[in-house]
Amino acid sequence: MTSSTIFLVRHGETEWNRVRRYQGWGDSPLTDQGRAQAGAIGHLFCTLPEARSADLLASPLGRARHTAEIIRECLGRSSPLRFDERLRELSFGSWDGFTRADIAALMPGAFDDERRDEWYFATPDGETYEVFAGRVGAWLAEAKAADRPLIVVTHGVVTRVLRGLYAGLPRAAAMRLPVPQDRIFRLAHGTIAEIST
Repeated sequence: MTSSTIFLVRHGETEWNRVRRYQGWGDSPLTDQGRAQAGAIGHLFCTLPEARSADLLASPLGRARHTAEIIRECLGRSSPLRFDERLRELSFGSWDGFTRADIAALMPGAFDDERRDEWYFATPDGETYEVFAGRVGAWLAEAKAADRPLIVVTHGVVTRVLRGLYAGLPRAAAMRLPVPQDRIFRLAHGTIAEIST
């Protein structure tokens, strides 16, 4: 069986990204820079022959939706966007919308080097790693079997875990992957390539 190509994109910069507020299932609008990032990604897709025929899919959260709409416009498409709930960002539960300072006060040591990525899955009523990885892993299994390329607009922790699962990385290594808002990650034939604007 052949594996489909997945073009993975993180949404453009948001107001909350600027102030280091963790969005989770909350939302904030794209900044001017975020809209420019989405436009640059859209124009970059226009130069990639394989992306021209790709289906466009996004998380239903507003920041990913808006980024996908800008990309769709750059590609000159009029078809409605498709959304998949499994592409939502990790839920921090009641901590959605907390700042880095809020989290550090509630969970001392959360950002120490050896623990800096584990707090994501230790919020009182948020998603655990097992639940989250199960959700995005189920999506990935279906996406790999798709019959055409996919452009997928989603979120920071989602892109880390998806790339980690795709590459077979240990959890700790996956959680340390970069999550730029101005790049495309091309997942194809068992490899991951970064494409810059």
